[in-house]
Amino acid sequence: MNWEKTLTELEKGNLRAAYKENGVWKVNLDVKMAILEAFKAGELIAWEGFVDKHNLLPQKFTPQNNIRLVPGGSSVRKGAYVSSGVIIMPPAYINIGAYVDQGSMVDSHCLVGSCAQIGKNVHLSAGVQIGGVLEPIGERPVIIEDDAFIGAGSVLVEGIQVGKKAVIAPGVVLSKSVPIYDLVNERVLAKEEPIPENAVIIPGTRPVRKEYEWAHSQGLSLNCALIVKYRDEKSDTSLELESFLR
Repeated sequence: MNWEKTLTELEKGNLRAAYKENGVWKVNLDVKMAILEAFKAGELIAWEGFVDKHNLLPQKFTPQNNIRLVPGGSSVRKGAYVSSGVIIMPPAYINIGAYVDQGSMVDSHCLVGSCAQIGKNVHLSAGVQIGGVLEPIGERPVIIEDDAFIGAGSVLVEGIQVGKKAVIAPGVVLSKSVPIYDLVNERVLAKEEPIPENAVIIPGTRPVRKEYEWAHSQGLSLNCALIVKYRDEKSDTSLELESFLR
C-alpha cells in the first residue's frame, strides 16, 4: 500500500499502527513503513505561519465530525485518527499514526506521540506526555486501553501498555527501565508486562543497592512505580468528575 492511501486509511480509522490480535498487541509494520515513506516524499512548505512537509499538514474538522477541537494552539497531524466524541483542549498535539478512540479527552499541554494508541473514554490529564515511536520500526508504541485515567504530568514512553480502567496518578513516569511494584500481589511486574486492568499506580522510590556504597550511605533512591490498589466502587466514584467535563 502506498503512503497516500495509508494516511487516508489511518485518518478514517480503517488502519492502525498497532492492533490487538488474540489478546496481544502487535505492530503493523506496513503502516510504519508507509509513514516513513511519507516523510521522505514530503517537501517543506510554509503554511499559515508554520513550516512542515507539504503532505503532513494538520487536519481540519467540522461539527459533523463531532470532535471538539477547542481554539488555542492544538493540532492533529495528517495520518492521525480522532474518533467521534473526542475533546481536545488547547494546546495539545496528536502526531501522525496516532489513534484516539471514541469519547476520550486530550487535555491541555498533552502530547500523543506518533503511532500511540488511545482507547475509548480515556482521560489524558493536563501535561500528559504519551511517547511516540516510528523507529526502530518493530517497536511497539505506547498503548492506553479503554477507560483508563492518566493523571496530570505523567510521562509514558517506550511502548508502555496500560490495561483497561487503570489509573495512573499525577506525576508517574513509566518506561522500560522503571520497575513497577505490585504491593497488592507482592510482586514486580516483568519487563514489558502490561499494566494490569484496574490497577491504581502512584509514584514511588526504591533504595540504591548496597553495592553502590557511597550512594547507599547518602540514602539516595531511584524512581519506581507502585500499584497500591485495584479500582473498586470508591475509586470509580472519585473519577465521576469526568462526566461533568463533557
